[in-house]
Amino acid sequence: MLKRFSIILVLGILILACDGLQRPKKPDHLISKSKMTDLLYDLYVLNAAKGVNRLTLEKNNLDPEIYILKKYNIDSAQFAESNNYYAFDTETYKEIVDEVKERLESEKEYFEAIRDKETDSIKKRRDSISKKQKTPIEAVNIIKDSVALKNRKSINDL
Repeated sequence: MLKRFSIILVLGILILACDGLQRPKKPDHLISKSKMTDLLYDLYVLNAAKGVNRLTLEKNNLDPEIYILKKYNIDSAQFAESNNYYAFDTETYKEIVDEVKERLESEKEYFEAIRDKETDSIKKRRDSISKKQKTPIEAVNIIKDSVALKNRKSINDL
């Protein structure tokens, strides 16, 4: 009986504690939805670059977060407040993130197509070079055959 009462009491406290979540008030300098989408896109791209080319970024003394904040002329508090505001409305935030994801996938396909085209071009060049390298050997064989044919004609003429 005491166990049931303590379990009900704990659950009741948890329910009441979670009930206090209120939507954050709209920040005075709310970043627009489209600007937030662009900002998050740039953050994802730069963070990916940071993972791949960390040394290059460090050599150039580039901090991706500071770069993005300067690019969009905002401060970290404005970004944090806007991000918190949009994140509370899960549907709006999902739209923003889906748009960023779609844009990233589109650019990925574009760059993969370029890479494939360059790979095909390189392969064609290698094939043509290997054909050209075989050509002199074939030419030597043709010359040998023609010399041998001339030698036979001159022997037959004697």
